[in-house]
Amino acid sequence: MQVYFNALANCLGHAGRSLSACVIDLLYPPDCALCGARLRGHHSLCEPCANDLPRIVEPFCQTCGMAYQGIINHAFECPNCSGISFAFEFARPAMLKDTRTLDLIHQLKYQRSLHLGHELGKLAAESFQNDPRLATALAEKWPLIPVPLHRRRLIHRHFNQAEEIALGISHQTGLPVISALRRTRDTGTQTRLSRKQRMKNLQGSFEISKAGEMLIGKNPDGAVLIDDVLTTGSTVNECAKTLRREGIRKVVVVTVMRG
Repeated sequence: MQVYFNALANCLGHAGRSLSACVIDLLYPPDCALCGARLRGHHSLCEPCANDLPRIVEPFCQTCGMAYQGIINHAFECPNCSGISFAFEFARPAMLKDTRTLDLIHQLKYQRSLHLGHELGKLAAESFQNDPRLATALAEKWPLIPVPLHRRRLIHRHFNQAEEIALGISHQTGLPVISALRRTRDTGTQTRLSRKQRMKNLQGSFEISKAGEMLIGKNPDGAVLIDDVLTTGSTVNECAKTLRREGIRKVVVVTVMRG
């Protein structure tokens, strides 16, 4: 919230800028986040840039969402998933990794462009329309559960990018957002760790929050974990383990990008 206040104060410091104009620019900046084109309406990307982002379409791994070329049959074994039993049913990233999708995620996370959370959530929500496996989550109103940040990192960043994306998905789908998990350890950056190292590093890093206890008390059949990027699946797998241990029977994962 402090990020919003600081940006609003900076805008009001410019002569001739009204409060309403600053609020609109804060929520929906007037230029495209990728090409800089002037925008009309409540958007953060121009239509050509939004349409040109690389969606993940079939064929892709039915477990981790990794895209492949050619024909994949039932005998295909994704090298990312080979020999691994995940706690989640499947992961469905919406976008391929490229400079544009990375740029948008980095703008959100490191430049605090919070308006992009809504835009990235809108893009991730396309998976609910395009993937029939998510029909049950929509029909039964499964909650969207953002992957949490540790308190130390949240204080530094002032917001959780996964929660901002979840709110954007919620706006498109009507599914509720519930911060059902709490991160108990600051595991640090995992960029240079192998999958085995990541999984070991993440063990016991999450627990159910008070909001999560209330959710579990309602005995939901399933939940949708939300994050910005799926790389090895180690983080969402540990989150899914925590949710299933507490009685949530099915956990699926939706992310903006496949790393």
